[in-house]
Amino acid sequence: MMTQVETTVRYDNGYEDEYMMQEDEWDRDMLLDPAWEQQQRKTFTAWCNSHLRKAGVQIENIEEDFRNGLKLMLLLEVISGERLPKPDRGKMRFHKIANVNKALDFITSKGVKLVSIGAEEIVDGNVKMTLGMIWTIILRFAIQDISVEETSAKEGLLLWCQRKTAPYRNVNVQNFHVSWKDGLAFCALIHRHRPDLLDYSKLNKDDPMGNLNLAFDIAEKHLDIPKMLDDNVNSDIARINGSMAHCVTLLMQLHYSCALCSQAETAANRICKVLGVNQENEKLMEEYERLASELLEWIRRTTPWLENRTPEKTMAEMQRKLEDFRDYRRQHKPPKVQEKCQLEINFNTLQTKLRISNRPAFMPSEGKMVSDITSAWQGLEQAEKGYEEWLLTEIRRLERLDHLAEKFRQKATNHENWASGKELILSQKDYETATLIEIRALLRKHEAFESDLAAHQDRVEQIAAIAQELNELDYHDVAAVNLRCQSICDLWDKLGTLTQKRREALERTEKLLETIDQLFLEFAKRSAPFNNWMEGAMEDLQDMFIVHTIEEVQSLIAAHEQFKATLPEADAERQAILGIHNEVQKISQSYGIKANIINPYSTITTEELLNKWDKVKKLVPQRDGALQEEMARQHAHERLRRQFAAQTNLIGPWIQARMEEIGRCSLEIGGTLEDQMTQLKQCEHVIVAYKPNIDKLEGDHQLIQESLVFDNKHTNYTMEHIRVGWELLLTTIARTINEIETQILTRDAKGISQQQMNEFRSSFNHFDRKKNGAMDTDDFRACLISMGYDLVCCFRCGWVEFARIMILVDPNATGIVSFQSFIDFMTRETADTDTAEQVVASFRILAADKPYILVEELRRELPPEQAEYCIMRMPPYTGHGAPPGALDYTAFSTALYGESDL
Repeated sequence: MMTQVETTVRYDNGYEDEYMMQEDEWDRDMLLDPAWEQQQRKTFTAWCNSHLRKAGVQIENIEEDFRNGLKLMLLLEVISGERLPKPDRGKMRFHKIANVNKALDFITSKGVKLVSIGAEEIVDGNVKMTLGMIWTIILRFAIQDISVEETSAKEGLLLWCQRKTAPYRNVNVQNFHVSWKDGLAFCALIHRHRPDLLDYSKLNKDDPMGNLNLAFDIAEKHLDIPKMLDDNVNSDIARINGSMAHCVTLLMQLHYSCALCSQAETAANRICKVLGVNQENEKLMEEYERLASELLEWIRRTTPWLENRTPEKTMAEMQRKLEDFRDYRRQHKPPKVQEKCQLEINFNTLQTKLRISNRPAFMPSEGKMVSDITSAWQGLEQAEKGYEEWLLTEIRRLERLDHLAEKFRQKATNHENWASGKELILSQKDYETATLIEIRALLRKHEAFESDLAAHQDRVEQIAAIAQELNELDYHDVAAVNLRCQSICDLWDKLGTLTQKRREALERTEKLLETIDQLFLEFAKRSAPFNNWMEGAMEDLQDMFIVHTIEEVQSLIAAHEQFKATLPEADAERQAILGIHNEVQKISQSYGIKANIINPYSTITTEELLNKWDKVKKLVPQRDGALQEEMARQHAHERLRRQFAAQTNLIGPWIQARMEEIGRCSLEIGGTLEDQMTQLKQCEHVIVAYKPNIDKLEGDHQLIQESLVFDNKHTNYTMEHIRVGWELLLTTIARTINEIETQILTRDAKGISQQQMNEFRSSFNHFDRKKNGAMDTDDFRACLISMGYDLVCCFRCGWVEFARIMILVDPNATGIVSFQSFIDFMTRETADTDTAEQVVASFRILAADKPYILVEELRRELPPEQAEYCIMRMPPYTGHGAPPGALDYTAFSTALYGESDL
């Protein structure tokens, strides 16, 4: 504009925009029109005031208020955002020229070469030069930044208007002149960005004044665009067709306001996205806390039951405890194993989502960490293992006690039967009235009794030893055993005393009596040991036995065969003893003895010997049958052992093979993560299908335990080994699938390509020298160097940088870098994420650059759910100058990313 000569604005980017006074920009005939000039003044004055009021000032007369250069410098500072040199405060003409020159120098420093515009013209109040300068400022600082598809500023503004108004009827923007005279184009631009401000369908093309008034009123009231025309729009609008400056200035303001609306919408969308992620994460955290509490409560209730070691008194009661333990193993524990595995998977998924969204790691409540649950689970399994061992040991102890108690009762009964009446016999004084022969008979009889008494010494000692063992093993009826044992020992001591006294009495009488019957004496001496041998044989043949192997049964059978081999010799002894008795009868008959001759030396009769011998002969085949039955039972136990061993020797290697297969699949880099997931899902299906084999093995193991079979030499696997291996296999396949899912989630969320994931895995596998799924510190450093990290350029700097990286991948300082930690580090290095600064900047846009935001603004800009979420959690703003109810969005945003204690 400004003078009748050409005004050229040249830019340093290599091209010129010449704004000639041509018909499409400035109408030469209008230069001399005072009304046109007055309209230019109003338009540019309104534009300048729209910026100056941000600094708290305004202008009334454009050619007068800019003469001293002070408000001109202030205008440039406001629209550029930069500080100009300090102005001169004097009122002399040279002070004013200096200030205007500072403003013009600043415009020139921005790449604009001013021609024919000098400081003196501005200071002198040259209207046309002043208006031309303002137009140059508008071109440089307002319109030039508008660019669409690499067009110039003016063309870009026109193209923007065409695209925004294209869908609207009766609007066809071709230039900055007649295309705007009916006001519909202005209304279309406002409706496109703020459809809530007007109803375009109700506008009338034949009412241009009404349309223009409506557009300008809405722009001033809602979009902060000042009216650049008088209330008499009829006269002012008529001049728009001849003034591009009016139209361009209005459209530039409208373009800026629409851009702010778009920024607010983008900011609101960003905040909704961030808050949505945060709400989802909070739900996952609450679900983890609930599941962890339930699992820990179950462990707390179950552990004391497994730690209870109160023994029962009978075998049946202990068997019931063992059955309860089997029910726990089969029914109660497996669901909890799955819950524990799922809890770990949920925790890992939550932590991955938090890392991906750049949120702080989730820290469960005290005592509910995964490590706490693992520790409690290990305590449960330790108690479980100890409880099973205790049950089996206690059953063996009760079995041993029952055997010893029965053995004690048999020996005690036999001894009591033998000792019955001995006290009375030893207390008799029949020797006082006996003849010499009778006395000698009594003496020999007493000698035979002493021999018998000595033979029973071992039996009494055995009874006492068995009672002592029952006391040591805590037999439940030990009081009765001790009472009976004490009674036997007291009677034994008394018999010993009485025997000694009677011998002394008989020896005193022996000198008076000389007759003795040698045959009876020999009978007594030989029959007593033989009778004792038969009693011992009967005890041995009726003795209970407990064995656990075929070899032990074979040992008992061999001992029994040795016993049977002694029977001919015993039968010869029996015949000899009976021969003595027959000899006595023969002598009695030969010498005509009529009296009923009774052996005075022994109470053992031939009938007793015959009866006991018959009983021994009957017990021998019974013992044979019992041993053979036991042999058959042990063979059945051996078949159970071999059947169990055959299954475990297949299942154990199968479980190991599946573990190795999972390990190989998780380390493969030939295919995509989805291929690995497919392989792992197939492997999981095979594992689940294999479960019936484990159940069948559990059934066989139950039969073995019910048969009280405690060892198996045919296999190195125990049921505990198989259970632990099976649970480990289920946990490993679930954890590996979760790791692959986490990698897929990380890859998709971070925009990591499959090739990059393969490169990461290839580098990790190469430096995982021990092939255990982790790298030590030296291997990890070598891996980083191989991937291009500069850790060797400077010894100090390289190690400082490496220490920083180690804090990220190994926060617990274990000296080990897992594959998941390595993947998380590499994805953080290669992908962009939202930050707290970005969220703060978004809130600042919604708050119109205020350091706080109001509840009304949140509810206006955000969806209801997200707005209420912010209002509930955003702290009050504590800074100065804030109205009541102002909220601190900066503290809220930093809290989302763990950068404050909010």
